[in-house]
Amino acid sequence: MDHEKREPWAVHVGAQKILAAEDMRDYAIFALDPEGHVASWNPGAARLGGYDSHEVIGRHFSLFYPPEQIAADYPNWELRQAAENAFYIDRGWRIRKDGTRYWAHVVIAAQRTPDGALDGFIKVVRNETASAARVERTKRRMADLFELAPAGIALLDDDGRFVDANGAFCDLLGYRLDELVGRRDVEFLDPTDSGGGLVGGLTRSSGELLVPHRVLARSDGSAVPCEVHAAASVRDDGGRSWMVTFHDITEQLARAMTLRYQATHDELTGLLNRRGFQERLAELLPPEKPGSVAVLFCDLHNFKRVNDALGHEAGDELLSAVAERLLAGLPPRCEVARFYGDEFVILLRDLEGNHDLDSVVNSVAELFRMTVPLRSRQVQVSASIGVKVVEDSGTEVVALLRSAESAMLDARVRGQSRSGIDHDQLTLEQHLREAIARDELDLHYQPVIDNDDNVVIAEALLRWHHPDLGPLTPDVVLAVASRGGMLADLDTCVLRIALRESMNWKRGDGVPVKVAVNLSGLRPEQPGFADIVRSVIRETGAEPSDLVLEMVETVFAQLEPEQRQEMNDLVADGVQFAVDDFGTGYSSLSVLKELPTQIIKLDRMFVCGVGTDPDDLGIARAMTELARTLGRMCIAEGVETSTQHQLLRAVSVDAYQGYYFSRPIPPEEFRAYLAGR
Repeated sequence: MDHEKREPWAVHVGAQKILAAEDMRDYAIFALDPEGHVASWNPGAARLGGYDSHEVIGRHFSLFYPPEQIAADYPNWELRQAAENAFYIDRGWRIRKDGTRYWAHVVIAAQRTPDGALDGFIKVVRNETASAARVERTKRRMADLFELAPAGIALLDDDGRFVDANGAFCDLLGYRLDELVGRRDVEFLDPTDSGGGLVGGLTRSSGELLVPHRVLARSDGSAVPCEVHAAASVRDDGGRSWMVTFHDITEQLARAMTLRYQATHDELTGLLNRRGFQERLAELLPPEKPGSVAVLFCDLHNFKRVNDALGHEAGDELLSAVAERLLAGLPPRCEVARFYGDEFVILLRDLEGNHDLDSVVNSVAELFRMTVPLRSRQVQVSASIGVKVVEDSGTEVVALLRSAESAMLDARVRGQSRSGIDHDQLTLEQHLREAIARDELDLHYQPVIDNDDNVVIAEALLRWHHPDLGPLTPDVVLAVASRGGMLADLDTCVLRIALRESMNWKRGDGVPVKVAVNLSGLRPEQPGFADIVRSVIRETGAEPSDLVLEMVETVFAQLEPEQRQEMNDLVADGVQFAVDDFGTGYSSLSVLKELPTQIIKLDRMFVCGVGTDPDDLGIARAMTELARTLGRMCIAEGVETSTQHQLLRAVSVDAYQGYYFSRPIPPEEFRAYLAGR
């Protein structure tokens, strides 16, 4: 029963108003003598109870109560309460003449004589069966929803003890309800969860508590991660309770971990990729002890020769074999990554001085020295290693990697210049100078393919077969030329050979194919730059429109207005300019906007992660849109897989260059390549 108390004066006033409106259809109003016998009976009472006045007057009012209440003497108890307190208010079931029940709201007011003697009672009854039924239906629906909900739901008191739980929660943890009720929430948390009770923390002003990730323990001891929401509620006694929902996020976390792994690891080898390595390195910067962290940048020797001779699948097998050997042989304080191609980078922790560093570097060099059986051949492997120790607490990740890579390139030049015969720098310079003078350098060509599957450009790539040292890689040749002051002469020689060999290149539809030459020393800031280019074009008999000159963006960013004008003059002749390795330098968009460049080449460092790293695809999309906005053609470098090709095409890249289409090939093979398409 629900009991309410009000001030006696309010009840008396209310009763008088009700008595003044006895014909109100929703109320039964009748008088009782001091013993509870019916003294008067209004039409509303007759309608509600089903009795005529002559059937009830003089009878005890308990005939309106269910038998169980009569047996408990509840009607007389109500009268005693009204007599003691001047009134009594109640809600409960009552009985009609025909035996049916209705839910009644009852007010019993005691009536007294002027000298205070009890003179009887006025009883006002209202039928609330319809509203009570609605409340019951709502409670039933809520109870059904509580039980049928697929999410685990539990009711806890303010001390974190379970009061109730639905079947889904019991199934989630593998307990029966009676095994939960009365026990503390902390008893069902996994040992790995250190967040305290589920509802014991601070709540928001709205009364809601959200702990996105908690780990509960099932009855068998296994852990189950859950997203937990809790909202404060009020119990019947006015105390606070908590309604808590639990969503099993095991699969969600597994998917997130898979995506995270794919974003930070190399698909081929399972090693960290560039992004994963940079994040790991950033965690260690600045080091607790200066000089205790080092980066080893390692590059395999002659890896491209393996790819060219045995194919990409063999190259992948070689990279996988190297990765397995490094994982098995490196000490625990080392972490290894593969950036792209044949570049491996090692993070060394807990370094103890130069002697320790030398020991690790020697061990790493020995790990790289291995023989791998590939396609019935024994391939000898070795690597150049560049080392950068973190001494400055302000060192940034990108700068650190750049320094390590630069050290690796220096190590490669020193290593190749010492191989075979001990050639010093001056001897190499002399040999290169003679090769340039006699046009004895070799060029290979890699095609650039547009979205119609047509070859539109072929990039010339330098090769030099030294008479004693054999094939030298382009970076070694460039290093020798740079130290000997021959970069401009080297570029001019390459430009002349490329234009001469590309004469009369035409596709099957008769459209000429341009040749692209990457300039390192012959630059617009050099006096007479445009005249040199025009002279070579005239000398070879080529057309200016057949030539694309590539330069890295940092070169363009440093140009003066008159130097840009020289570029404009060449563009007016028909020559095109391309920004190579776009995205890796520091040029501003305002500089790029003003440059007379027609082509932007998206660097391979962004292309290699397309398909595995959402950031790289986003960068590719942004650069493509930038190129389109500026009216430039966008070419993606380093395309090696069908997935990369399709995704880059989906973001509207204009053309593609990479091993997926063709490796760099000699001129006679390139002519056959054109004829065969």
